[in-house]
Amino acid sequence: MNICVFCASSRHIDDKYLRLATEVGTELARRGHTLVSGGATVSCMGAITRAARAAGGRTIGVIPRVLVDIEIADEDSDELIVTADMRERKGEMDARSDAFLVLPGGIGTLEELFEMWTARVLGIHDRPLVVLDPWGLYRPLRDLVGGMYDAGFCRADVFDAISWTTTVDEAFARLEARAQPVRPSVEELSEAAD
Repeated sequence: MNICVFCASSRHIDDKYLRLATEVGTELARRGHTLVSGGATVSCMGAITRAARAAGGRTIGVIPRVLVDIEIADEDSDELIVTADMRERKGEMDARSDAFLVLPGGIGTLEELFEMWTARVLGIHDRPLVVLDPWGLYRPLRDLVGGMYDAGFCRADVFDAISWTTTVDEAFARLEARAQPVRPSVEELSEAAD
């Protein structure tokens, strides 16, 4: 599977988050998956890609041109895609992924989580969406969405669209149990026929 991992680019986080990213990258490669990431060498993004490659995994990085110098583009990726902007970045990551794994992160990670979560609730995609949250960083978010549901702002299936996990093994078990391959686009099928 191509597993897209959304995670932190902040350099000001506790080392436990970097260790988690390293563990995830190692396990992802050990299980034979390809990593799709934000294409940077800093923080958790860098830790996960280095660990995946060190364990023999393939990595695909997607980074917008404006962040190439700020987040330091991962030139060691097996495939590095530089996009025009953040929207194109998310589209490329989405198109190349069979499943999505969300690690602790900041507002950029939340934006990516919400986009994939909303699209899944709306039936735009049915790929696995798993949050790995060993230390409860996202607990207030879960409570917030629960309150939104109680107030009538969310449908009940909002909770069916996402899996919340606390261990690396549990996260991969959920990803693998519900994985479906990325279907080629009409354009890709046409090109293959030519």
